[in-house]
Amino acid sequence: MRAWQHLYSTRRWKELRRYQLISEPLCRFCMQCDVVESATVADHVKPHKGSEALFYDPDNLQSLCASCHNSAKQRMELGQDVVTFAADGWPR
Repeated sequence: MRAWQHLYSTRRWKELRRYQLISEPLCRFCMQCDVVESATVADHVKPHKGSEALFYDPDNLQSLCASCHNSAKQRMELGQDVVTFAADGWPR
């Protein structure tokens, strides 16, 4: 377990996560593809790597569905290309 993992169990994070998902209830990545999907993950736009300033920064959060968080976002953080498709089936 990484040293900063405990931050996810703090009251401050839980309240920030709740606020993020209430204020942005739909997945940001899905919306860019004209798909409406509920968000379940408060994702850090810029990886915090243990920085509490980035971890608790509400401007560094976006709402994602679990599928986008666990696939597209992970590939992006690894520096891999991610191809997304619009509702008409054409790549963006």
